[in-house]
Amino acid sequence: MMQPGDEVLERRKQKTQTPKMFLVILLNDDYTTMEFVIEVLESVFQKSPAEAYGLMMKIHTQGNAVCGIYPYEVAKTKAGSARRLATHEGFPLQVTVEEE
Repeated sequence: MMQPGDEVLERRKQKTQTPKMFLVILLNDDYTTMEFVIEVLESVFQKSPAEAYGLMMKIHTQGNAVCGIYPYEVAKTKAGSARRLATHEGFPLQVTVEEE
């Protein structure tokens, strides 16, 4: 006969999964200034001036560059921030988010 406190407790295994990561990519265009791209890289993606310059040159010469790798929500937020800044300044800067 079971009495209060005699129940068997089950241990549950907790599985933690690493979230899928997404690439935030800036695309080259003929209208967005290099200075503005550097500003976006420094302010939105927290790149150092040297790193921002290198990425800007890669975007300019190769057509695009990965600016960061983040979980989905962070990637969408950063891409949206970059787009809003570009729209506010009148630039057609394009930003994409792709699964890694």
